[in-house]
Amino acid sequence: MKQAIMLKPGVIEFREVDKPGVLKENEVLLHIRKIGVCGSDIHVFHGKHPATPYPVVQGHEYAGLVEAVGSAVTKASVGMQATARPQLVCGKCGPCLRGQYNACQNLKVQGFQAPGVAQEYFVVEEDRLVVFPDSMSLDQGAMIEPASVGAHATSRAADLRGKNVVVSGAGTIGNMVAQFAKARGAKKVLITDLSAFRLEKARECGIDEVLNLTETSFAEGVKRCFGHEGFQAGFESAGVQASLDVLIEHVEKGGDVVILGVYSKNPLVNMFYVGEHELNLFGSMMYRHEDYLLAVELIASGKIKTAPLLTDRFPFEKYTEAYQYIEKQGDKTLKVIIDL
Repeated sequence: MKQAIMLKPGVIEFREVDKPGVLKENEVLLHIRKIGVCGSDIHVFHGKHPATPYPVVQGHEYAGLVEAVGSAVTKASVGMQATARPQLVCGKCGPCLRGQYNACQNLKVQGFQAPGVAQEYFVVEEDRLVVFPDSMSLDQGAMIEPASVGAHATSRAADLRGKNVVVSGAGTIGNMVAQFAKARGAKKVLITDLSAFRLEKARECGIDEVLNLTETSFAEGVKRCFGHEGFQAGFESAGVQASLDVLIEHVEKGGDVVILGVYSKNPLVNMFYVGEHELNLFGSMMYRHEDYLLAVELIASGKIKTAPLLTDRFPFEKYTEAYQYIEKQGDKTLKVIIDL
């Protein structure tokens, strides 16, 4: 079978390797059809991901068809559409034992610290498998993973029903966070960015309000959107110091700020505002299985839109060209799909 392996930053080699053989009783063999490229993959491509050794087979956002199942598998049968969580956890540490396995002390993520799905066939255990209905396309299936990030992040804050929400960063993840905030009953959602292209995509996905920070200040935009009500929850998905600063400074006293952006440099936190305003700061790490299931449910129902985010696609043989394209067209690109 075909496999793409990143030997070192910027260098992808295509190989012919053996197709997986006999399955264990709890394993499922997937024929990989779609792979999504995310920002973390780009960090690996540039050698800027601190937790990824080389060589590495990338790919953690994906969709495929069930090719074969082990003797004890009951969740799926041959021909079904499916994806799976890429988290390999120990099941023994404190976080795992209390059900917070997404923050496992010994976590390995396929595509980073373990081989990913940049190949024709891939084996997963049934407990991480997520099937999705035929009413969903394989493109939508490849978006379940980033959608699950939005599902999890919006569960970290207190109940969002009836609250005003600001999402900083209108990339794929920020867009998903904003959509899930709406789906969870937020009163009004404002998303901010410096890119008119990304903000237009947010509009296409039904986000209530957008704010281009190259044209209007954060404070002015928030006042224009929410008036005297302000906002009670903020989500930082840009991974930028200034973005974190304005959320902490302007969120209502006693409000929640959820941080899911990845920072190239550790940010400073204004602890005066955190303490004096009695703010709640939450981290958000990936997702859990229930987040995947919710993502499938809401994508299938049409409540979460993915089509506007799929901006480009490349065949498997042009994996390198896909990365180079994203590098050159980053301000006009959201989700790039690799087709097998």
